This record gives sequence, structure tokens and C-alpha cells, in this order.
Amino acid sequence: MKKLFPLSLILILLFSCKPASPPEPVGPVPTERQLAWHQLEYYMFVHFTVNTFTDKEWGYGDEKESVFNPTAMDCRQWAKVAKEAGMKGIIITAKHHDGFCLWPSKYTEHSVKNSVWKDGTGDVVRELRKACDEYGLKMGVYLSPWDRNSAVYGTPEYLTYYRNQLNELLTEYGDIFEVWFDGANGGDGYYGGARETRKIDNKTFYDWPNTHKIVRELQPSAVMFSDAGPDIRWVGNESGMGSLTNWCLLKKDEMYPGGDFAKILGEGHEDGKHWVPAEVDVSIRPGWFYHATQDSLVRTPENLLELYYSSVGRNSNLLLNVPPDRRGLLNEKDVESLLAFKELRTKEFASEVAKGKKINASHCRGKGFHSSNINDGDPSTCWSTDDSQLTADFTIDLGEPTEVNRILVQEYIQLGQRVQEFSVDALVGSEWQKVTEGTTIGYKIIRKFPVVKASKIRVTIKRSKACPVISNVELFRSPGM
Repeated sequence: MKKLFPLSLILILLFSCKPASPPEPVGPVPTERQLAWHQLEYYMFVHFTVNTFTDKEWGYGDEKESVFNPTAMDCRQWAKVAKEAGMKGIIITAKHHDGFCLWPSKYTEHSVKNSVWKDGTGDVVRELRKACDEYGLKMGVYLSPWDRNSAVYGTPEYLTYYRNQLNELLTEYGDIFEVWFDGANGGDGYYGGARETRKIDNKTFYDWPNTHKIVRELQPSAVMFSDAGPDIRWVGNESGMGSLTNWCLLKKDEMYPGGDFAKILGEGHEDGKHWVPAEVDVSIRPGWFYHATQDSLVRTPENLLELYYSSVGRNSNLLLNVPPDRRGLLNEKDVESLLAFKELRTKEFASEVAKGKKINASHCRGKGFHSSNINDGDPSTCWSTDDSQLTADFTIDLGEPTEVNRILVQEYIQLGQRVQEFSVDALVGSEWQKVTEGTTIGYKIIRKFPVVKASKIRVTIKRSKACPVISNVELFRSPGM
């Protein structure tokens, strides 16, 4: 005799197999170019210009082109080190505040074309392009808005000059992943011999919207950095510290490059109207340019690991400056520290214990959004709750008491940044112990806590702007305590 199932059970089974609809996006969401930028996480800044040879941080603009003369410059060495260090790209100071151009710009004589290096036939930007392509790295450019050499700085004519140079960089050197604009705007300088102070209204002088249009047209995949974006924002300091509360959102319409916004740039705005995540820029040395007197002051591998936790571990990207010396090479001291940092980082995240383990959630949206998506190793899947459920928890069953001291959590940011508060507990013996807690998550956070021997780890979403959407959680037993 056939066994008959109640109609109600059949309906439940049929309903449970029906895919659930995805949550609607909440607030601003990242563009494709911003998503690609998030995934880079860690890349190199290269500060290199006449300052390297005059032992200055900010050139005045009157430096003779002949002082730029690297004796053994090799961009392949930069790229090789960056690749071996685990970096994904290099951003070069194509022009710093001194106005000296590392490429043979048609619009100024203050460039490598009038240096003694390679008898004026060299082009640092082009050599870096080739090296990045060889080693599979992205390339970005920094073009200082302030130019202490230009005779027309501070006049309307300067905008044409600046945009002409930007056009050169964006049309002659292949794909650019990031264009870096900073907030150094006006002051004393050479200005073609005037030797005076020129001040500008940094709210209006640069006509940034029309400059941004040039980048969008010529390099549609490039993100633009400045204090206020439009794509990436400054973190508000140069010490390597991201904010523990870090919204990828910003009220950028109220901001402009060079404004007094440092205090709010770290956290961003919970109610921001634009997706403008934070980038942490910091140097491996006390200065941004190479100075032989700082050879003994290079950051240690251990310090660099702390910078990693305070940047990438706090929902920011890490842009680490490594300045070439007067040879045009990354100095041995810097290279040694960078590669040792890579070894430390590899060991730190070598022992992942959560992938594929059984996981249960207090709530589930339905088929396609099961809790098993959290630790399946696939960033394109995610767990979520019903729209009305703003709090929930999920528990990873480690199977047996397992030592753990790091947790990595990622939201599915394609649908917006949602989580406002979370906590993490470990089941040690028969008791739950809180090991860490926080506010925002975003693209990625990594939290350290003392080693616990836990059989289960529970993550509780305590507050969320909308139903939580989590794409990835990883647990580690790092060598550190």
C-alpha cells in the first residue's frame, strides 16, 4: 500500500522549494568600478620626483630639472616587489606639488624631458605601465591640483593646463584603475619666477565636476579619490588608522577637496546619499619621499600587520607608500620589511576553520538565502532574513572544541551597507562568552580577540537598517594571541 502524505505537508514541501526573492537594495550601492576597487584591498603608492634628490617633502617648484637623475631606475623592480608583497596595483605621483612631471608632458618644460636621466628621453609613467602589465598589476596616477612651478596657477588658464595634463595621462598610458586628487590647494611657490603666495577658493576654482567628467569619459572604469570622492574618500588621517565605525556612505554634496572634514571622513555618514568608501593612505617611512636619514625608521613587519588590521580590517583599502631612493629602486630596508609582512599575513590567515562547517540561523529568507551560503567560500552567495526581520543570529558548529582568535565578516554590499551593530560569542565548554562586538561591517571587517577553545561561534546582528545580508564569515587560529 502506498503511503499517503497529508495535503498540508505536500504544500509545505512545495513552498519550501520555491526560490525566495532577493532583498531590495537599501540606500546607496557601489558601482561596478567601486566593487572592483573594494576587491583590490591593498596596493602601493610611489612618491618619486625631484624631492627625492633635494631631500625635501614638498618641492618649492624652482628645482632644476637636471636634479632628477636616478642612477639605476627599474620600475620592474617596483612591480616585482609589489607582486611578491601581495599588492594588487601601484599609484605613481605623476606630478606632485612641485609641478615636475614624470612623463614628457607637452604642456610644460618642467619634466623628465629636460632632465639628464636618459638624456631627456625617459618616461617614468610609461616604464611603470610596462612593468605593471608584466606583473599583472593595476596602475593608477596622482596628479596634484596644486602646481608651485606653473606661472598660471591660480588663474583660469591653469584649469586648461591641468586638464591637458590629465588628458595625456588618461589617453597615453593604458587602463588606469584610480585617479588620485588631493587637497593641497595653494600657498607660496615659485610660479614661474614670481615667488609669491597664491590662494584659491578650493570650493570653486578647480570646477571639479567638469574635471571628473574627463575621467569618466576617458577612463570609465577608474575610481577617483579625494577628500570628498566622488568615488573614494580620504580616511581623515595619514597614520594608517581606519575607523571602527566606518560607513561607506557620504554626504559628498556638502563636501569638497581640501575642506576641513577630517573628523567626519573616518566614520562617513550613516545616512549618506552616495557610496564613497574610505582609503587609508600611509607611508612605510616617516616621510612620503625617500630620505637616507630614515633608513633606520622603516616600519617593521609587525607594525605593517597592525596597519592591515586597522585599514583592511576596518572596511577600508590600504594604500601603502613605498618611495624609491635616488637610484630609482625600492630600498632594501623597505623591501625586507614588505616581504616579511607578507609572510606574517600569510601565517595570520593560514588556518581557517569555518569553511563548510554546519551553520544554523535563527531566521532564513528562503531558498537561495540559506545560512550555508555564509561559509561556502563563494562571495556571490549570501544569507538573509525576511524583510521584516532586522535582528537575527547564526551559529557555526565547529564540531569539536577548536582554538579561534580571529573573525572575518563581509556584507553583500551590492545591496547596500546595512548592519549597525553586531556581537560575536563563543561556546566554551557549556558557557557562551562574548569575544568581540562592533558597529558597521560593510565590504570587510577583521577582528582580533584572545584565543578561545570553542565548539561553536555565534554572530548576532543586533541592529540593522534593513534585513541583514551576509556573504561571508571566516574564522582563524592565527599565531598571534
